[in-house]
Amino acid sequence: MAASSGGSGRQTLAEINVTPLVDVMLVLLIIFMVTAPLIQQGVEVKLPEARAQPVKAEEEKLVLSLKADKSIWLGGGEEPARLTLEDLEERLRANARVRQERELYLMADRTLPYGFVVEVMAAVQRAGVQNLGMITNPSPSRPEREKKAP
Repeated sequence: MAASSGGSGRQTLAEINVTPLVDVMLVLLIIFMVTAPLIQQGVEVKLPEARAQPVKAEEEKLVLSLKADKSIWLGGGEEPARLTLEDLEERLRANARVRQERELYLMADRTLPYGFVVEVMAAVQRAGVQNLGMITNPSPSRPEREKKAP
């Protein structure tokens, strides 16, 4: 669509060039595709394996993470908060999501002593959590394990 600019013989081009916009959008798409896998949410934990049905989570649940160095982290999203075992019960009681949902998911490193995990679970129960879910990695099927064994 061209418009005439009078009697001088020059015409003004009145079309929008979208090529630079498309170029910028493709560059942004590539940047996001490269950086998205690098941004991991939560705390790095080596989970144990278990054969269980996966939980269908429609929304992001509140996660309590226990690392191999016995550090305790509440939350798994943008900014997990580091806690001590002594502060855990108090912080859970003060947490609005825990008071409302009475639900928490525990993600514990496989190398942690059983006694430490039980202490944390007891503090979570005393804080009023009624439903405690355990997060694990899915284990390989039975035949695969038998093939690996000598």
